[in-house]
Amino acid sequence: MSAGKVTLVGAGPGAPDLLTVRGERALRDAEAVVYDALASSALLELAPAEALRIDVGRRGHAAAARTQEEINALLVRLAKEGRRVVRLKGGDPFVFGRGGEEVTACQEAGVAVEVVPGISSALAGPAWAGIPVSDRRFGASFAVVTGHKDPTRATAALDWDALARVDTLVVLMGMRNLDEIVEQLLDAGRSAATPAAVVMNATREDARAVVAPLASLPERSRAEELGSPAVIVVGDVVRLHDPAAWRDALPLLGLRVLLTRTEAQAEPWVRALRLAGAEPTVRPMIRIEEIRSEGVERSVAALPSYDGLLLTSANAVRALAGRAAEAGLELSECAPPTWCVGPATAAAARAAGLPVAASPKRTDAEGLLALLDAEGRVQGRRFLLPRAEKGRERLPEGLRAAGAEVDVEAFYRTLSAEPDADELRGALGRREYDAIVFASPSAVRPFCAALDEASRAALAGVRIVALGQVTADALRERDVDPDVVPARAETSALLLALAPGPGSGSAGPGEAPASENGSADR
Repeated sequence: MSAGKVTLVGAGPGAPDLLTVRGERALRDAEAVVYDALASSALLELAPAEALRIDVGRRGHAAAARTQEEINALLVRLAKEGRRVVRLKGGDPFVFGRGGEEVTACQEAGVAVEVVPGISSALAGPAWAGIPVSDRRFGASFAVVTGHKDPTRATAALDWDALARVDTLVVLMGMRNLDEIVEQLLDAGRSAATPAAVVMNATREDARAVVAPLASLPERSRAEELGSPAVIVVGDVVRLHDPAAWRDALPLLGLRVLLTRTEAQAEPWVRALRLAGAEPTVRPMIRIEEIRSEGVERSVAALPSYDGLLLTSANAVRALAGRAAEAGLELSECAPPTWCVGPATAAAARAAGLPVAASPKRTDAEGLLALLDAEGRVQGRRFLLPRAEKGRERLPEGLRAAGAEVDVEAFYRTLSAEPDADELRGALGRREYDAIVFASPSAVRPFCAALDEASRAALAGVRIVALGQVTADALRERDVDPDVVPARAETSALLLALAPGPGSGSAGPGEAPASENGSADR
């Protein structure tokens, strides 16, 4: 049995994309993840599907599903079983996270342990609201304390006389004792007019902030219904608070988006949506099954003999790359010049090592045909077109009519993922999504089949985005009217389609579909 190890990973202040690169690597390599309530659930998806996921329920100093001693023993036991264990903790493990106790427990048990720092909410919370914890115009010192150092003693252990003299005071886990904290600071000589703020759920889609004079902060926080988790900031730096600090930079802040693609296909969209402030959820309606056949093997072996490789989807890229790797071939060394139907496919091809020659501005079969013809790349040439099992014939027929030889080979097929109908209906009934994105008719069919009368009615308040006219037609055939139909299956077009305002990014009747198949996923 291999030696186990415990890695304490700081999950950051809330937004999943604020995890460090090293923390992500640890999660992807984990065999067990022991996590707290304040760690984003999206981070759990980074761990392998077969990894254990154990919720220990700690949320600051609130009642825990397990005691700290039980958590320590759990980490030691899992590591001694030979597992790579990630202890996922909100913020930074060593900033009031009891990470030191867990490290000590591992060391005393002879278990290897590593700490991956995280972005502490003590810094990220104020920053989200445009408040720097230090600014030379307003002071040269700041202190970070817990407002709940001991659940039975509350704030009694803190030296409030000293803390009242600090330029900037940041209090974590203090909302339960906010009245007492303010009273202690005022009694210690801090001015009642000192600027103060409470920042709740910083960096998350539901973040909010309240700014008020110190004496009024508890009353204002209650009026705005602010609660935990939150950061309290006291000091003149609060004057720099900018209520639009993040909102202006995050055009989709708080937008809850359901993506119906496979997780692999959705990954670049998830990243882009999170950067724009949205909260994406991936609920695959399709699955991609690679085809293994003699024809596929012959095509891969014959790659160097072709004059060109034509790729119409990232799925085709992944399938081709997988078969080439199994055959021991380096695509960068054996593949011919490669033409891709659009930028997303081209990006996937470059990542796989393929020599991308170009991709057309018009991202469909006609655009690719026009590009090849303009470059004099058709007459007398031999092309390989790896694609889906039931692809349309527009591209190969057009090439053959222009004098080319085209070998079409099915490298993969698109199948229904058979979603959990009860779970999907429940989510729609609870209004958990503001927008739903469909990238292919294959995703439309199982989604609509899972609907009942109530969940179908719930779609009335949801923005429906269909990538390509074929996808839009599939929705209309099932009595679901898309609100917007982007002409391209590009990330920028998707973000524009989701932006506030009627008709954002919609395609006119004559605009091009998303790909040669009228969708992004086929």
